[in-house]
Amino acid sequence: MSDTTYLLLIALPIIFISMSVHELMHAVTSAWLGDDTARLQGRISLNPARHIDPYLTLLIPFFLILSHSPVIFGAAKPVQVNFYRLRHGKFGGALVGMIGPLTNLVLAVLAAADLRLLQPEAGIIQDILVTAVAVNIGFFVFNSIPWPPLDGSRLLYAFAPRPLREAMEAIEGFGMMGLFIFIFLFYQFSSGLGDIIVRLTGALLT
Repeated sequence: MSDTTYLLLIALPIIFISMSVHELMHAVTSAWLGDDTARLQGRISLNPARHIDPYLTLLIPFFLILSHSPVIFGAAKPVQVNFYRLRHGKFGGALVGMIGPLTNLVLAVLAAADLRLLQPEAGIIQDILVTAVAVNIGFFVFNSIPWPPLDGSRLLYAFAPRPLREAMEAIEGFGMMGLFIFIFLFYQFSSGLGDIIVRLTGALLT
């Protein structure tokens, strides 16, 4: 078995699980704050099939693994939220947005804690836990970027002045095309973000 195939077999289940928990927390938090849109759409679920986006969840991580990228990141099909129905207004929206990346950060910390507690010898258990840390840190950093419709934009919406919010709304109006434009730009400046992911992952693993 090649190293790439081995990494795919380990990383893809971790990506599906991490993504499902991430989206579940978005849906649960939005329902808790008064909007049941995600619940009615069946997004309060750990079933990965309800959350997979063919490009963001499959194509991007698959490409990163095949290209031997030092970082792995991705996203899921966005949970639909009616922000006008949320309690606490834009701050409720910020909480719904950031709960997903923060969930990935918690999962990374838990995987690192398990690694320290179990202290497994080199092998598949160690590889699974190390990959879980790396994947969840990648999800945390990537989804925290304040570019619509990534989760970090919801935090920025809560504090940004009106001209910036209007610019963000215009970007969000492009839908997935706006996100793909961002991903293109991301690759032009990815070394800095990659360094952040690598440093955070290293900090948890040391």
